[in-house]
Amino acid sequence: MIVKADISIYFADPYASWQQASNENTNGLLRRDVPKGTDFNKESAQALRRVVEKINLMPRKLLNWKSAYEVYYGQRVALIT
Repeated sequence: MIVKADISIYFADPYASWQQASNENTNGLLRRDVPKGTDFNKESAQALRRVVEKINLMPRKLLNWKSAYEVYYGQRVALIT
């Protein structure tokens, strides 16, 4: 399924982490569960979905302590601690 959106896309220069801090932060969150050098072809789709879901359900200060999921879908999510 291809979805077209009227948005601009920017690419950071290699080794210029200051150009896209949110990307670097997300990479850090990913590395909590997936070590650097992991071959994603050897990981199960279910395991990768769990990691993505964990990141997308994490409340963010930038989003007024809502998760990316809550902002995107407009639904509140009850988190279990």
